[in-house]
Amino acid sequence: MLKTEQFHYGSDNLGYLVYGEKEALAIDGGAANEILRFLDQHGLVLSFVANTHEHFDHLPGNETLLRQTKASRLAFEDLPDNGEIPLDGEQVTVLRTPGHSRDSLCFYTGSALISGDTLFNGTIGNCFTGDLAGFYRSIKRLMQLPAGTIIYAGHDYVRDSLAFATALEPDNADIARFRKAYDPRHVCSALAEEFKINPYLRFNEAPIVNLLKQKGLPHATEWERWQSLMSIE
Repeated sequence: MLKTEQFHYGSDNLGYLVYGEKEALAIDGGAANEILRFLDQHGLVLSFVANTHEHFDHLPGNETLLRQTKASRLAFEDLPDNGEIPLDGEQVTVLRTPGHSRDSLCFYTGSALISGDTLFNGTIGNCFTGDLAGFYRSIKRLMQLPAGTIIYAGHDYVRDSLAFATALEPDNADIARFRKAYDPRHVCSALAEEFKINPYLRFNEAPIVNLLKQKGLPHATEWERWQSLMSIE
């Protein structure tokens, strides 16, 4: 089974190394020096360098990793939807998830999802493309993954995410439980937890539907609920 190691860099950025027994894939490798040390300590060869999207804060480290290893750079155009990246006889599946950016990608290892700025722990990314329909389809797609999938996001926005979720659902005890268990040293959640705490995955749940009703926002269809939820600030 492929493993995932999380690395912190910048003020709140999170980067990752997906690896097997010998090979590794760096995703958003801003913590390049720490990644190189990890590779050396574990006797791993860096085979590939990729990014969840091309926003500047996810690109630092690429040049260092490529210069100091023999890894290949996998750009967006090299990674088709449902394409596979081979690592030690296993596969990392590429999911194109436009919405936050047009080139947003998620990487699914079979047990974990490196979700970049598409899906955060407790919230989702900003829809910088303006393509609400595309973002909706991307989120719906991620919601179909196994409930035990571990979500590894591109930033640690947990405190702000939970504050917003609590403002929407002050009586949601699952949010309080998640906040208590939150560990800033290892930021993640199970998809099953997201279905309990993340309002952007709960647009069909009664508390969110009732909230939209109270705010006088359209809520008759799932698409209306999504648009209405995305309009709340």
